[in-house]
Amino acid sequence: MTTIAATRPAPLAAVLRTETRLFLREPGSLFWILVFPAALMTILGLVPSFRKAEEALGGRSVIDLYVPVAVLLAMIMAGLQAMPPVLTGYRERGILRRMSATPVRPSALLTAQIVLHGAASLGSAALVIAVGRAAFGVRLPEQPAGYLLALLLAVACVLALGATICALSRTSKTATAAGSVAYLLMMFTAGVWVPVQTMPDLLRTIVEFTPLGAASQALDQAASGNWPGWTHLLVMAVWTAGLGKAATRLFRWE
Repeated sequence: MTTIAATRPAPLAAVLRTETRLFLREPGSLFWILVFPAALMTILGLVPSFRKAEEALGGRSVIDLYVPVAVLLAMIMAGLQAMPPVLTGYRERGILRRMSATPVRPSALLTAQIVLHGAASLGSAALVIAVGRAAFGVRLPEQPAGYLLALLLAVACVLALGATICALSRTSKTATAAGSVAYLLMMFTAGVWVPVQTMPDLLRTIVEFTPLGAASQALDQAASGNWPGWTHLLVMAVWTAGLGKAATRLFRWE
């Protein structure tokens, strides 16, 4: 009986608790995921012209458009900057291989990392929305169900992209470099530098077929009281499925 019990896989909750403690010991990750997006939005909100409603933006202000962007920024930080080096580092140091011979399965560690960074992204999103409302009077999402759906799809999409980077990267340095390239591209398509709504028509159409370009539009539509466009939701779902399948097939524990 003792032998059988000893070989049973460790509960996911136990692995998640351990990984959470390790994650909380990394102040850099906590800052960039939880604090930086809200801080960036606050800095932009202090610019007087960004708080003025503009007819070209449908009676909204620039800061209204930047709330969904700041929400996506947290996901980018978590999925592309924080998670890939951690998982690739575990594999590079042989930790995942050694886990295969213990009650802790490598798949449990992978799941815990995805849950942990996904939860951090959602927590940051809540903070951004709260700060936008309290500090700058940005309206809460008028279509909460649609907003939540778009938010969950966006998180899944970014984490799937991060998992794919982990699968393709042999070392943590490679994962960091690949994550940085993807990070810059995703920041542009999410509208961090130029809101998607203000891009030229052709560029905007192209961007809307990228994971975070579609996410930015879907969140903006839900925030304005409309159900997110089914095209945008479908784009995110297709990217999530494709990247998830690629990550599953390519990921190696050793």
